[in-house]
Amino acid sequence: MIDLTVVILTKNEEKNLRKCVESFRGIVKRFVIVDSFSTDSTEKVCNELHHELSAFGSRLDYYQHEFVNHAEQMNWGLSNTCISTKWSMKIDADEELTEALAKELAEKLPLVNEEVNGIILRRRVYFMGRWIKHGGRYPELLLRIIRTGEGACEQKIMDEHMIVYSGKVVQFNNDFIDNNQKSLEWWIAKHNWYSNKEVQDYQSMMCGEEVTKIEKEGISSNQAMAKRHLKNGGYYKLPKFWRAHIYFLYRYYIKLGFLDGPEGKIFHFLQAYWYRFLVDAKMYECEKKRMRMEPQNELKV
Repeated sequence: MIDLTVVILTKNEEKNLRKCVESFRGIVKRFVIVDSFSTDSTEKVCNELHHELSAFGSRLDYYQHEFVNHAEQMNWGLSNTCISTKWSMKIDADEELTEALAKELAEKLPLVNEEVNGIILRRRVYFMGRWIKHGGRYPELLLRIIRTGEGACEQKIMDEHMIVYSGKVVQFNNDFIDNNQKSLEWWIAKHNWYSNKEVQDYQSMMCGEEVTKIEKEGISSNQAMAKRHLKNGGYYKLPKFWRAHIYFLYRYYIKLGFLDGPEGKIFHFLQAYWYRFLVDAKMYECEKKRMRMEPQNELKV
């Protein structure tokens, strides 16, 4: 059993949570669920999973906490749920380990050098059941495992990352999977919500209110830092609306997104001509009306 606690944030995740927890194949000591008052059967699923895990010497503890944003929710979970294991891991309810990664964690994590405080993992994204392997989407390199007490989630409105305060980070070889089981309607509602957060994040950055904590206070993956610099220092300097078009051409043609078939076309089209264009439209509206985007509560879907 790995000396690891896995922290999962939930809100109406009855369709995803079981496959997430079961993908660890009983190799970790503890799961912590931080739930923002789900209205579906999430709590029931947690109780069932706790009973099942207990037979293997593991456990699942269920907490409820009011949602402010993802960073605060994650940091509350890391600080207020009595984590005593050597390592802590962030994973989303719609994510899961591959069998190869579960085996790699079991073999390698207990042997990690004491000077290492963070583990970077590789994520592959599925959309409408298909692996989005092209378009520059794979692999996503994300810091997801930290030595307990040596890191946190950076306080950022959008695209927040786990960071470690000091020490080294290393990368493991195998993948975990983002494979949400909810509908396309849910995906669209979620990204409409994300677009408000994106505008709020941009406005905060332009007013000097947003602290980029990866650079200032901690260490994350080099890919995460590069993407943030590219977005803030490159993408946002391009003309509104045109940049969504450029984004699609880059992802779909130059980075070969078309190789992922109809699902890839839908994914990259919606990412560019719906989500990115919607962000620009909301920015334009805010500028025209000289208003600030209101802080966003949790997603109501």
